[in-house]
Amino acid sequence: MGTSNDPRRVHFQSPEYLIDRLDAIADLFDKDRTDLLVEAIREYIEDTADSETFQELVATKYYDDQLEFETVKQLVDAETAQRLRLLKADLEDEPLDLAAPDDVDVYEGDVTTVDTAADDDR
Repeated sequence: MGTSNDPRRVHFQSPEYLIDRLDAIADLFDKDRTDLLVEAIREYIEDTADSETFQELVATKYYDDQLEFETVKQLVDAETAQRLRLLKADLEDEPLDLAAPDDVDVYEGDVTTVDTAADDDR
């Protein structure tokens, strides 16, 4: 996926009524059909990329190795892509094999116990 602003010719088919409406709107605003299509595509992409659902989908597919990092950068902003890369690296790392500290009293001897049996009677 490139980031060039150079135009690229694209051919697609659309229902005739949509093109008729697009042409009517273009005439109304004294714009070119292509300019309106490009503007509509740009707005759709921005709205989609900003949605939480979309970003979650990108993250899931990236973590599952269904998307390459370069594709992720095209789909979300650079900061989000980098954050996903770092999180993926953390997820792929082996967990640290640390023993629980046994010589530290985090409660400093002031321990309060709660009788949960009283809660079970309700």
